Amino acid sequence: MNNENEQEKEKDELEQGSELDSLILIDDHEEEVSEGGRKVRRKGIFLLPNLLTTGALFAGFFAVISGMNNDFQNACIAILAAMFLDGLDGRVARLTNTQSAFGAEFDSLSDMVAFGVAPALICFSWALSDLGTLGWTAAFFYVACTALRLARFNVQLGTVNKRFFVGLASPAAAGLVVSMVWVCVEYNIEVTMPMSILAAVVTMVAGLLMVLNVHYFSFKDMDFKNRVPFFVILMVILLFVIVSWDPPVVLFVIAILYALSGPVLTVYEYRKKKTKKVDVVDEVSN
Repeated sequence: MNNENEQEKEKDELEQGSELDSLILIDDHEEEVSEGGRKVRRKGIFLLPNLLTTGALFAGFFAVISGMNNDFQNACIAILAAMFLDGLDGRVARLTNTQSAFGAEFDSLSDMVAFGVAPALICFSWALSDLGTLGWTAAFFYVACTALRLARFNVQLGTVNKRFFVGLASPAAAGLVVSMVWVCVEYNIEVTMPMSILAAVVTMVAGLLMVLNVHYFSFKDMDFKNRVPFFVILMVILLFVIVSWDPPVVLFVIAILYALSGPVLTVYEYRKKKTKKVDVVDEVSN
């Protein structure tokens, strides 16, 4: 009896939703979710995480406009804002149990703009345009690698260790590119031909690291809900103080160290596995 009532209620909701859709000329999003061990279809989207994702998308778009107007400082700051919002929307969704397939797809599209197209256009407007074909090729290579990185990440959800990223995450790659631009603009470094070539190399290396099979710590295992030792908050305060000394330089150094941590970690894991194989062979021989 209860099941029949629930089915009738869902039918009424669908009919009411259809009438509303016909009035506003916009089809509502409908998604299949699992509730109580059975598949049901629900309409609508969760507001809070998707609002944060929209903020990240807006920040990426603002960065593009600022870069086209040669306002590189504000463009770089906008990318940092997008990085903060992008890291926040996923955690908010997990903490409030508002994850959805729509949210995951929307997040990827937002990342493509904020961490793929925007950094490439910022760097192109700043230095790569002086290189002609090589400049836009380097920018496109970065954008293409971002798209490949995001597509691979989406299909690997649930199949890889959440403690690690396979390839440099797109926000970290964007941070590496735009912090380089920010440092050079902040210290009035002249854009010469060698500097343009260096910018192209950094942009292409950032793109390459996104698609290489190297592992990076994801920091997704950090627990924000339970108690932590007191010194943790002191370390967070210390980090804010260090960044405030010289934000462009400190953030650029952090971006470089994190980008290098992937290859170092991958080499360490490879040598560790190789050592274990040698030890096993020695034991068998003995």
